[in-house]
Amino acid sequence: MASTAKKQGVGSVIWEYLTTVDHKKIAILYLIAGGFFFVLGGIEAMLIRIQLAVPNNDFLSAGLFNEVITMHGTTMIFLAAMPLLFAFMNATVPLQIGARDVAFPFLNSLGVWLFIFGGIFLNLSWFLGGAPDAGWTSYASLSIASAGHGIDFYALGLQITGAGTLISGINFVTTIINMRAPGMTYMRMPLMTWTTLVASVLIVFAFPPLTIGIFLLMFDRMFGSSFFLVETGGNTIIWEHLFWIFGHPEVYILILPAFGIFSEIFATFARKRLFGYSAMVFATVLIGFFGFMVWAHHMFTVGLGPTANAIFAVATMAIAVPTGIKIFNWVLTVWGGSIEFTTPMLYALAFIPSFTMGGVTGVMQAAAPADYQYHDSYFIVAHFHYVIVGGVVFALLAGLHYYWPLMFGTMLSEKLGKITFVLFVIGFHTTFLIQHFLGLWGMPRRVFTFLDGQGYNTANMISSIGALLMAIAVIILVVNIIMTIAKNQKVGRDPWGDGRTLEWSLPIPVPYYNFAQTPLVRGLDAYWIEKKANNGRMMPAESLEDFHMPNNSFIPFVMSFGLFVAAFGALYFASGKEWAIDAVADLPQHPWALWVLILGLAITFGAMITRSLKDDLGYYVTKEEVLRDLEEEQRREN
Repeated sequence: MASTAKKQGVGSVIWEYLTTVDHKKIAILYLIAGGFFFVLGGIEAMLIRIQLAVPNNDFLSAGLFNEVITMHGTTMIFLAAMPLLFAFMNATVPLQIGARDVAFPFLNSLGVWLFIFGGIFLNLSWFLGGAPDAGWTSYASLSIASAGHGIDFYALGLQITGAGTLISGINFVTTIINMRAPGMTYMRMPLMTWTTLVASVLIVFAFPPLTIGIFLLMFDRMFGSSFFLVETGGNTIIWEHLFWIFGHPEVYILILPAFGIFSEIFATFARKRLFGYSAMVFATVLIGFFGFMVWAHHMFTVGLGPTANAIFAVATMAIAVPTGIKIFNWVLTVWGGSIEFTTPMLYALAFIPSFTMGGVTGVMQAAAPADYQYHDSYFIVAHFHYVIVGGVVFALLAGLHYYWPLMFGTMLSEKLGKITFVLFVIGFHTTFLIQHFLGLWGMPRRVFTFLDGQGYNTANMISSIGALLMAIAVIILVVNIIMTIAKNQKVGRDPWGDGRTLEWSLPIPVPYYNFAQTPLVRGLDAYWIEKKANNGRMMPAESLEDFHMPNNSFIPFVMSFGLFVAAFGALYFASGKEWAIDAVADLPQHPWALWVLILGLAITFGAMITRSLKDDLGYYVTKEEVLRDLEEEQRREN
């Protein structure tokens, strides 16, 4: 196995990434694919805001507008925010706990390829007859009646992507529980690791209800079952329950790792230990627990009755308490600190008021009678964008700058980063603050146009100008990334100068085996302790010996590709069949579809059988190779 410094040709680099099981390279795959889908979702957002910039606009037709808003929401949640957070979780968590990799490296690779192929499959709907058009929540009455294969692309694409997410959640739970370095008790874990653990537990429990709901939807559309068809004894409300039992914990699956990123940034750039660490851990666990008790607040207008509404209203108000604990602890971390206003720190400081505004408007909706007024208005659009953009996207942008040197060994331009920050934050508030008022003035959600003279003209134009500012900010960020890659100016260990946790104790680039010797953790902020006591060198918990590492494997890619192929067979197999729902039965038949389905499943099961029969025992990294790497690192540092 070559050292990380070895030069490789383009072909060998591509093959390395297709077959890698290294969590650091998988993090880069998540970052590249998630970044691509983030830009795609942003383009869809711009199309929405162009359409709504002026009254009576015909830039998009009503049907196309429905497709664009559906794909915008679905792409941003499932294909951008989730994988970008997985990028940072993969890049940091094994390093923060002193591990050489995740518990199941093969499954980690399988997870990223399932996500990539699922995302590609979903977006191919644009070119193969039309995208899904029933909203990102795909409520059953709308989605079952939707003509064409758009909803089938949605169902099959999310099943493939969701399987990858579930695998990754199981992997991180196992990794954090079992693979912490000696001395790293639960109450010495960094907040990023804690939030990853709780978010991963949420994934394990939240994704199965979504999987079940999508299976039932597929059976209704493709095979004539009656789970959601009211006229044949079904119940569309079942879909809403299944979706939101997933959908509300999903918000916390997204926001908790974002909280972890900000916690690391506040401590680093305030040069202080995180205030109230124990309370922060307790609040994280409490948020995860309460996250499963509030789903029906999305359904206050459904008619569940006053008792159910009251119970979920109280739970929704209660979940604001642990979030409030976090806000106060972040403020007190900054208070009295020696603050360095880097780009990540600016995003972190902007996050506090932005996310608090999103939280306050959420508590407003906890009152069911008030929610009746807000629910189908633009007030809700403003609320959830303040939570998701003001919380999650700010964290993604902060984390990108903060962890870039750890992932790539270079530093993004601080000057361009701050320009991006200013434009993005101003654009964000310009876009969504005014939408609260649009909602209170009566503008409904999900409308593709509005009439002149209703009082919405100026506010919608302001909102669209804000979206343009955010788009310019993202373009500058892309320019920043390209320039940084082109310059390729390498940085050394602990590039921010104030790293507190184990990932900053490693040389950059990080060796493929992470730690030559498993570190001994002597307290919270393990690296900071060693900086004060041991000149920044971690104390080893073991002698330097040969150690085992897993081999790369092409099988995860092949397994994921097989499901990708099979999904096309399943999609077209139902076309024109008498048992399918009318929207699918009216489509032309494809006699080859069954063979494509069989071929895809054969590829996947063949790869699984190969994996089972192949005696892949990995390899050992020798003590001599590690010593050579240490000597090379010392030469670089000197």
